[in-house]
Amino acid sequence: MFPKLISFGDYFLPSYGVLVALAFLAGLQLTSKLAKKAGYEPETVTNLAIYCALSGLAGAKLLMFAFDWRYYAAKPADIFSIATLQAAGVYQGGLVLAVVFAWVYVRKHRLPFFGVADAFAPGVALGHAIGRLGCFAAGCCWGSKCDRPWAVTFTDPEAAKLVGVPLNVPLHPSQLYESFAEFFVCYFLYRQFLKKHGEGEIIGQYLVLYSILRFLVEFVRNHEQALPFGLPFSLTQWISAGTLLVGIWWWRRAKAQTV
Repeated sequence: MFPKLISFGDYFLPSYGVLVALAFLAGLQLTSKLAKKAGYEPETVTNLAIYCALSGLAGAKLLMFAFDWRYYAAKPADIFSIATLQAAGVYQGGLVLAVVFAWVYVRKHRLPFFGVADAFAPGVALGHAIGRLGCFAAGCCWGSKCDRPWAVTFTDPEAAKLVGVPLNVPLHPSQLYESFAEFFVCYFLYRQFLKKHGEGEIIGQYLVLYSILRFLVEFVRNHEQALPFGLPFSLTQWISAGTLLVGIWWWRRAKAQTV
């Protein structure tokens, strides 16, 4: 769509990178605001956000490599390619690794894990919403073929060269589906956070809403994942089913504490 924001000869500023940076800053600003409102030390939470972002990027890439292991095993040099660098990775992998790191961090600093996670949830949704706009600009994470009036067609050869998106083919704007839905999730969670809630209720709601969203988006998103064990859904959808169950448990646990 618009993969290069500014070009200088062979060098360029990628639209995806710029939007991911803006996503992080916007999510961090919202998280810091909510953490302060909840009575947590802003600097400690800011440091946690930075570490979670780094571990999240690593986790997303690692799960992407795992999903496409045959490809990267045959072409290991592509692990360090520009296309791989610009690829968004598998979000659930980043989420899981970031949560694991956050659990270790909050225990070290003697913070309530679920309370801090609640402060993070709206910011994570906001950052993800903006990040998906970056995916749309770059052309990665494209949708399957679409005959609907709102189908999008990528025509920039640079996008095909960088991320492999098919050109001149009407596709579902799966990146926009996810982005717009995440903006709504962010707004909903923000409003819920301002109300009385039990620790873990907001992060539980986030996991429930995002898991359902991602499960549905996968039906109109192009991917080459093999169906695991001959089952009808992709591996990403099975992961979403798992995070949905975790979210329901956290949500119910928090609700029980407020009764």
